[in-house]
Amino acid sequence: MSTGLRVIAFTVRWLADRRVHDIVPTIDGRPLLDLIGRFELEAGMHPAGGAYGGLIPAFYRYGPLDEHFLGKENPGLGPKTAVLACECGEVGCWPLMTRITPTGNLVVWNDFHQPHRPTRDYTTFGPFLFDRDQYDSALAALAEDIAATGPDSGDA
Repeated sequence: MSTGLRVIAFTVRWLADRRVHDIVPTIDGRPLLDLIGRFELEAGMHPAGGAYGGLIPAFYRYGPLDEHFLGKENPGLGPKTAVLACECGEVGCWPLMTRITPTGNLVVWNDFHQPHRPTRDYTTFGPFLFDRDQYDSALAALAEDIAATGPDSGDA
């Protein structure tokens, strides 16, 4: 994969049947769900494609989402950061983990890992490098979107 700068966004979706929202990172306009699904299918991994879902803050205490998506260690998840959960919404069921490293000018996502399949090789998935200012703007937009998305926003 190219190591040029990417554009990150965080899509907040209201799941009316569960009455919660989830968060799906997008990279260069493509949902991470699609990117990892395609990668796993092309690599011949099973299960693959469709096994992941967005993160559901109502189902797990991620802490402040800006800190979570900047790689702050969560005692329940370890040194890597969950960027996707299982399609069922449970982060411990089938998470996609990665190392998130913020620097002065960049945020880097690399070293992807599926903890329930430790022999899987994700070394060619990523790294993804993001401009720090653009990344911080995406995190600010995420906070605004979460505040605006829900049963009282007209999205339910």
